[in-house]
Amino acid sequence: MREIVKINLDNEMDLILAHKRSMKIAEMCGLPSSAQTRFSTAVSEIARCCIANGKDSVLVLGITTIRPTHKEITAVLTDAIDLKQCSPEAYRYASKISGTISYDYSNNQSTTQLTQSILQPGLLSEQKMKGLVDYFKFEPPLSPYDEIRKKNIELIALSEKLGESENRYRQLSNTLPVLICVVDDRNKVLLTNDWLKNYVGLPLLAFDRSVLSGFIAPEDLDRLLTGWDMAKKSASSYHGELRIKHKADYVWHIVSIVPNKLEDGSFSNWLVSFFDINAQKIVEATLKDNSELKRIQRELEGSNAKLSFKNKELEQFAYVASHDLQEPLRKIMIMLSRAGEHLSEEERERYYFGRISASAQRLSALIADLLNYSRADYNALLRKEIDLNDVLMQAQSDLSFIIEEKGAVVLSDELPKLNGLETQLQQLFYNLISNALKFNANTPVITITAKTVSDRQSPAMVNRAGDFHLIEVTDNGIGMDADYSGRIFEMFQRLHAREHFEGNGIGLALCKRIIENHNGFIDFTSVPGEGTTFKIYLPVS
Repeated sequence: MREIVKINLDNEMDLILAHKRSMKIAEMCGLPSSAQTRFSTAVSEIARCCIANGKDSVLVLGITTIRPTHKEITAVLTDAIDLKQCSPEAYRYASKISGTISYDYSNNQSTTQLTQSILQPGLLSEQKMKGLVDYFKFEPPLSPYDEIRKKNIELIALSEKLGESENRYRQLSNTLPVLICVVDDRNKVLLTNDWLKNYVGLPLLAFDRSVLSGFIAPEDLDRLLTGWDMAKKSASSYHGELRIKHKADYVWHIVSIVPNKLEDGSFSNWLVSFFDINAQKIVEATLKDNSELKRIQRELEGSNAKLSFKNKELEQFAYVASHDLQEPLRKIMIMLSRAGEHLSEEERERYYFGRISASAQRLSALIADLLNYSRADYNALLRKEIDLNDVLMQAQSDLSFIIEEKGAVVLSDELPKLNGLETQLQQLFYNLISNALKFNANTPVITITAKTVSDRQSPAMVNRAGDFHLIEVTDNGIGMDADYSGRIFEMFQRLHAREHFEGNGIGLALCKRIIENHNGFIDFTSVPGEGTTFKIYLPVS
């Protein structure tokens, strides 16, 4: 239904309005005089019941479009009591003279609907219905009572909108983490949001020296009051910085005083807001006159950018190593194998097949080691609880052929469980045990022990906090001189000629990187001709 006019039914004057406006709508919709009279009389009869017996009664007159060729004038009367039960005679009479009447009472509300078909619905366009709405909106008062009633309705609607607007503004100001108040030109505080009330911990009734001195820093108070006076005199804004007392400390804020203008440009109050900038002030104070710190900061940013670039280069290298380098090398080795199938040992030696094949295998191993090193990053998403006993068992299984060939003995304590990356920890034990087997002229005996140490127990843990698992891998191999202690964990560092011992000088560098990925560190002790002990420190938690 398209609403045309609404009437609150409170007294006899409203009954007159209901009758006249029902008649007028029927007239403007082209109904004949007899139909106008019957419809308006039926509406008046029910309206009289509402005024006499009802509560919170309302009449709404409108147009209902059933379809383009069928439109009806509709009168809907709502009430808080069962009207039909109070006055059944009135409903019988209204039903007798009206076109159609329906009634419903549910949820403690009665609804009476009267309809009257419009004879020429095609003439009642959307523009015509808008004209009906405007007619009743701007029609002259029918009586002094009607004029007063219209003004009261307008005032009530305006008051409700004003209340809704104020509630929305208050809710918004309480939602923002900003200290806000509204002040008039007489220094009276009209509104304060909850953030400001809770922050200063006292009522803010006036924006003057006596109240502001309770929470504004004394050194900043005069500057604020001067800016406030200038803003009032010139009808302009003021912005400044000051400190507000919060609990036992003064906290830096930006204060903003802005005229709270209406749509027509006029205003009678100011919006005052305080924004917390204390963190910014602390940073400024820390960096003030500290050119050295700024220089280091710029260098650090530059180094981070370079490191990021190098990491991308390393990722690209890993891709090239795994695809572009390995693939042609595999083809070379396959062709060497096929080319030597029909050659005798003498011919193989004459054509350097053995040396070429060994060089190709060394190159393949070097690429694989470099690839492992470049991929030894720490991915926290793959971290899980690892049993190092299982890791050691897997490493021994991978090296079982060499262990059996050399008759080596591997002895181990019960090893701990810790959080980490399983594949990297397997690589760690594989490399250490492989080195112990490789750099050994005797029958290898490898001993692995484990215990827990703290920063108070071990000299090696200077500048290290907390408890660590100490895992020691000891062998009876050839050992090394202490002069090499600063080199063995660097890339491509070989302490022996390739003719004596195989390797690319990457294994221990990879071990160090894996341990650092797990927030640990590695150390060693060694005696030439007696053996080496690698000490692995991994955090307990």
